[in-house]
Amino acid sequence: MKTFTIDKENNMTVFASPEEAAAVTATPFDSFASEQELAELATGWPADRLVAIWNSLPGITPVKKFKDRKTAISRIWTRIQSLSESAEPKSEPAAKPKAERKAKGGARAAKGVPAKGKATKKDTATKAAPKGKKTTTPKEAAGPREGSKMAQVIALMQRKSGVTITEVMP
Repeated sequence: MKTFTIDKENNMTVFASPEEAAAVTATPFDSFASEQELAELATGWPADRLVAIWNSLPGITPVKKFKDRKTAISRIWTRIQSLSESAEPKSEPAAKPKAERKAKGGARAAKGVPAKGKATKKDTATKAAPKGKKTTTPKEAAGPREGSKMAQVIALMQRKSGVTITEVMP
């Protein structure tokens, strides 16, 4: 059974067994092998840490917050499972298995990460803010609109003789 470790900087590593995790890892860490164990660990973490963990995973869309803690844990667990499966070699040698490193995600540390064992106040549900209008993205390298003042100024600047400040001023 795979065992995952996470340190205070949110660096995750996957190991073949808890014994291997303890033998290889020197820094203090929390370990978990199931979604339920991850949920138990996360009860003492602020919501910001869950967001930081999610945003540090490769190949995901970053979020600013989760709907609730259960959703965050479920999404993180599902993603790290798929990452650990894709990191495994297709044919394993009979030799001693090596530790597989998960993506570190740089030095992103969650704001206000509490010391191990400290309980925090449970988050309360907040009303979702209304969504704004979706804006269309302008075409890349479209330039200024034809006939606009900006287009006229750019045309003056592109002349062989250039442009003077008095020609630019209306």
